[in-house]
Amino acid sequence: MQSIFGTDGIRGRFNVEITYSLAFKVGYALGLTLENNNPILLGRDTRISGEILLQAIAKGIVASGKKFINLGICPTPAIPFLIKKEKFSSGIMISASHNPPEYNGIKIFDHNGQKINKNSENKIQKLISEANQNISVTTKDISIKTSKELIDIYMQSLIKTMEGENLSGMKIILDTCHGSATTCAKQIFQYFEADVRVINNSKNGLKINVNCGSTHLEPLKKALKENPADMGFSFDGDADRVIGMDSKGSVLDGDHILFLWGRELMEQKILTNNLLISTQMANLGFEKAWNKIGGILHRTEVGDKFVFDAINQKNAVLGGEQSGHILSKINNFSGDGILIALQIAKYCKKKNITLNDWLKSSFKPFPQKLTNINLAFDINKINQKTKFLIDQTIDQYHSKFSHNCRIYIRPSGTEPLIRVLVEAKNLKMVQSLSNEITHKLNLDIKNILNLL
Repeated sequence: MQSIFGTDGIRGRFNVEITYSLAFKVGYALGLTLENNNPILLGRDTRISGEILLQAIAKGIVASGKKFINLGICPTPAIPFLIKKEKFSSGIMISASHNPPEYNGIKIFDHNGQKINKNSENKIQKLISEANQNISVTTKDISIKTSKELIDIYMQSLIKTMEGENLSGMKIILDTCHGSATTCAKQIFQYFEADVRVINNSKNGLKINVNCGSTHLEPLKKALKENPADMGFSFDGDADRVIGMDSKGSVLDGDHILFLWGRELMEQKILTNNLLISTQMANLGFEKAWNKIGGILHRTEVGDKFVFDAINQKNAVLGGEQSGHILSKINNFSGDGILIALQIAKYCKKKNITLNDWLKSSFKPFPQKLTNINLAFDINKINQKTKFLIDQTIDQYHSKFSHNCRIYIRPSGTEPLIRVLVEAKNLKMVQSLSNEITHKLNLDIKNILNLL
């Protein structure tokens, strides 16, 4: 059986890769793997399919003999935090993060609030395979109540990270992208007396991530232009990542957050070995500037689980991705967009500096272009021969073009795409090479498929 797990749990289009039946079996299999009888914590983002999948997973858990508690619509980081604090046996977040509304996903956390490891994935996979023959999926709805007290506990944990600092006098715009951040982002910033304006703040599962949020920054830029503010923050669908923007519309991505925050921690002498963890997508300008001030940047494969593994192995205190998924020691290395936005605002207030001026003190990025090649198939589920030929072709592009720039090509772990990153000091070279590589690679992939 082909593995249902990708780089970040189970992900796919609702009623295609992610079905009611699969969700039921995931809940059932997870319940069977747990020795601890404490309830399993469930949460979801605003997608329409989330309610259906929640029903399926809950029924699967009950069928396994275990219990659950429903947190309802919530940011993903609320799940791992509450698992650890309230001693849940496990947790599931139903979300496809930054993906479009037609997608959904199942992220599973262990009793420590960490994403389950490969061994646990294999156990669940095996039980699902066995359940395909041995269990019938019930479709009769069960009553699912939402625990409102738990989200308040999570919000209080965010408030504590501000260490008594308030944000009075600061104008801040938030783009909650019709997703999980709609539940609490505005209230938390208002608690700290910030003057807050929020856009795309309805819990609308049909609009989640559609031309808004951390992957579509135009609405935030427009809002900052029309209603001048000190800064803005744009979250993704499940609020585990954030991209910032200063008063002039300059972008504060994950690379800049790591550089600026890392520099503060370096000056406080609490950054282990002056080390930051990031991925192959991190800008070369970031790496060179970080090295120049005495820092070390360790790169991993793309995906927060790879960043998390490296943080553990190297005893680091800060890491993350250019996409705005930042892992900090503050909250046990769980990516939390609202937490990171609060920390950025807090630093600006404490330093008595605008985000625009702070961002000016960051590195100068190398020109970088990321292009997606759309595939008519999931590259992680094709036969091994085809996958080998495509991987071999990608390797050839890496070796052929990387002598005078940085090339990084990878299949997406969550969508049927191949992502092509080209980076160099010269913008014209980046654009030219990106167009050339994307065009040729697209043709090569089509030729491989036609030959087989």
